[in-house]
Amino acid sequence: MAYNFKEVMNKPERLAPGHRMCAGCGGTIAVRNVLHALHEGDKAVIGNATGCLEVSTFMYPYTAYEDSYIHNAFENAGATLSGVETAYHVLKKKGKLDETYKFITFGGDGGTYDIGLQSLSGAMERGHDMVYVCYDNGAYMNTGIQRSSATPMYADTTTTPVGSQSNGKMQNRKDLAQVMAAHDIPYVGQTTLLGNMRDIYEKSEKAIYTPGAAFLNVMAPCPRGWRYPTEQIMDICKLAVETCYWPLFEVIEGKWILSYSPKKKLPIEDFLRTQGRFKHLFKPENEHLLVQYQEEVDRRWEDLLFRCSKN
Repeated sequence: MAYNFKEVMNKPERLAPGHRMCAGCGGTIAVRNVLHALHEGDKAVIGNATGCLEVSTFMYPYTAYEDSYIHNAFENAGATLSGVETAYHVLKKKGKLDETYKFITFGGDGGTYDIGLQSLSGAMERGHDMVYVCYDNGAYMNTGIQRSSATPMYADTTTTPVGSQSNGKMQNRKDLAQVMAAHDIPYVGQTTLLGNMRDIYEKSEKAIYTPGAAFLNVMAPCPRGWRYPTEQIMDICKLAVETCYWPLFEVIEGKWILSYSPKKKLPIEDFLRTQGRFKHLFKPENEHLLVQYQEEVDRRWEDLLFRCSKN
């Protein structure tokens, strides 16, 4: 069925209002739009690794989720949901359950790229019929904006502070979507919050309803950590895509598919300038760092284009 923005946005919310997420937070928008992709009548079990999303949507015994919900420690969201998914199929085989359940777990980049990578990798490799959604805000935001392996190069964080001896995080960010694609799972998608939310909705629906393991990586800006005015989130997401910092693509059964190619690729400084964590890059003495940043973005974009052209 063709995407209809009005119909989708009028669906009952599975993440209820009244949670304590920050204004301008990309994580909440990401979760709402992923859950919109669940079909009417289908139930879900939602897992959630410790992080901003968990502490703000769950305080025992209350939760903002309308579906069944499990709070996991940082490191075991993948393992917990894979166990629940296995138990569900056993109960259904024995005739003790008739309802259709889908299994979706959310984790920030700290609980996904780093602390939870081992259990995530195991769940994907075993092929459990579940979706792991990473809301990537590029740092450990819940505990004070410490760097993670998803933090972009030269970002100012509390553990990579900019100063006379440092230009922020020195390493490139990990490409986790590529790591997940290397697990040879049926579906990997990378998306963010754009326009009428069609891209994130369609990729979420594919991830949820493709049999087997699926991974969805969603860039979800954080106003506190990225230091931007809350109302600018959609502009920032668009610039991330138009500069090719955050390309949109899918990997379906090993086939790499580019979802969007900018008509005119914008320079990376257009994206970086929107965020206070990169303000030091625009000092005259740091011009060479912007050149280096652009070269890295270009390298990754060309690598993605090559992968997609091989199909």
